[in-house]
Amino acid sequence: MKILKWLLGIIVALVVILLLGGMALPSSFTVQRSAIVNAPPDQVYELVADPKRWKDWGAWNRRDPAMQITYSGPPSGVGAAWEWKSKSEGDGKMTFTVAEPGKRVGFDLFFPDFGTTSHGELTFAPEGSATKVVWTMNGDMGGNPMYRWMGLMMDGMVGKDFDAGLANLGQLAAAK
Repeated sequence: MKILKWLLGIIVALVVILLLGGMALPSSFTVQRSAIVNAPPDQVYELVADPKRWKDWGAWNRRDPAMQITYSGPPSGVGAAWEWKSKSEGDGKMTFTVAEPGKRVGFDLFFPDFGTTSHGELTFAPEGSATKVVWTMNGDMGGNPMYRWMGLMMDGMVGKDFDAGLANLGQLAAAK
């Protein structure tokens, strides 16, 4: 009986630590990666401002070729959107909110499973005959302490996908 009380005490302590520790963590997160792409900014912009082109370079689409995708709004630029359903990558919707040709594309990214919306952008700056692409995403995990633990790990989880996407984008842009 002593052992059961001891184990129960440990379990309760761990739950309290997870909950209180999660509440002490920041609710917001930022993920940012950059790469040099051997193509001019306008050429890179075209691959990013059209949601149908994301499947050609995005890491998530490559991991799940069976992803169900629906497009809405204009073909590119502000208001263009794509929604996906995927068993391995989750469900979501991206809507372009800013489109400055050759300079940047901003977006809102909604994940219904978490009820959260992140905001991000890809910026394009000339770097000689190439383009420096910076991909940034900011989000808020809200008040849920477990989501805040996820926010703490977001850079490690999403950052590698940004790196892979930027590498794929660079290969695609350079091949044009």
